[in-house]
Amino acid sequence: MSNQTLEAKARDVTSTADEERRRVKRRHAANRRMQIYGLSAIGFAVTLLGILVGSLVWSGSPAFVQTHIRFEVFVDPSKVNQDDLYRSNWRSIAQDGFLATLPEIPNPRDRRAAAGILSSGAPYVLRDMIISDPDLIGQTFEVSLPASDPIDQFNKGVVTRDVPEDQRIVSNQVIEWYDILDADDRLSTPFNWRLITQADSRFPELAGLSGAIVGSFYALMVCFLISFPVGIASAVYLEEFAPKNRFTDLIEVNINNLAAVPSVVFGLLGLAVFLQFFGLPRSAPLVGGMVLSLMTLPTIIIATRSALKAVPPSIREAAFGVGASRHQVVMHHVIPLAMPGALTGTIIGLAQALGETAPLLLIGMNAFITSDPGGMLDPATALPTQIFIWADSPERGFVARTSAAIVVLIGFLIIMNLIAVVLRQRFQRKW
Repeated sequence: MSNQTLEAKARDVTSTADEERRRVKRRHAANRRMQIYGLSAIGFAVTLLGILVGSLVWSGSPAFVQTHIRFEVFVDPSKVNQDDLYRSNWRSIAQDGFLATLPEIPNPRDRRAAAGILSSGAPYVLRDMIISDPDLIGQTFEVSLPASDPIDQFNKGVVTRDVPEDQRIVSNQVIEWYDILDADDRLSTPFNWRLITQADSRFPELAGLSGAIVGSFYALMVCFLISFPVGIASAVYLEEFAPKNRFTDLIEVNINNLAAVPSVVFGLLGLAVFLQFFGLPRSAPLVGGMVLSLMTLPTIIIATRSALKAVPPSIREAAFGVGASRHQVVMHHVIPLAMPGALTGTIIGLAQALGETAPLLLIGMNAFITSDPGGMLDPATALPTQIFIWADSPERGFVARTSAAIVVLIGFLIIMNLIAVVLRQRFQRKW
């Protein structure tokens, strides 16, 4: 073989090796670009999520504390109706004790303005204290009652004194009285437990989420009791027992389509069927739970069927091999292995139902309810509809409470997803 032929072959080998190296470099570069794209997308999503949660926490944090005014009050027996404490003159008792902390104010108009520093709902708080302990009648004791919403906003810095008087909700005279109270160390901002323990109120400083939380609990309980057994049974039948024909194919298509139907359609269905046809009570958690169960069923069925499909065929074959019937195979082997996935799908479906607003609005669960519902047939609101109500309120104090309610709702959603992860890890079996 000549030297020219050897040199040509060597050049071909070198060229082929160089081409392979270039291809490997291109593949590695493509992999690096894909990783960068993926990390960038994740970083962008996490950044947006952080901005959302951060803005909600920042705007809602003032609602988690509440301005209170500390002063002594004398429960005058002459102003108390011993036969019916609810009909006593609690407003006069609270205002007299509060105005005693300020310099003499002879003008009735100024006295009304000064009394406005105290919340309009403060007399009801005092009334509840006396009802829980009637021995306080005729005594002088110290109380800490909530301030009005303008004073609360001013104390938290939402309303500032450097704004012209005609452009803020707190007058200069009220600011002078506020400074006197502040100098006497009568103002405090404790944690606002009323946001969690009290129901809704027309006064922002007294409004809470207790009624909405209880209403959401009842609705989700009804939703779970209906959707979980029906969804699991439907998925098991369709996946393990139903014959494969056009009818079952039609059912599967409709189930997949129902999972994508807008929630407002289910609300219209509940309005037409449950309220107008069956005559069930409006604004009741029972109706809300039934409507939410219609939304949750497709999610549970699809998730359960996926969990059933994930069970290895060898499990079924081994059970059949030892003489088990189809019913025994499904009940004793397949369902226990698929239950973690079914529970995960159920909790995710319930979490989705917890955040739904449109169907609950259509069945009337957005009424003004000032007490916790006593049962599933009592009028109630839910967390999403309570957020909607507060967002539509004109008072400035409800702005922070709206964001705080969203934070509480997100907290419940996180808890439910954590429960789904724990249950999946707890019941998951490896094979």
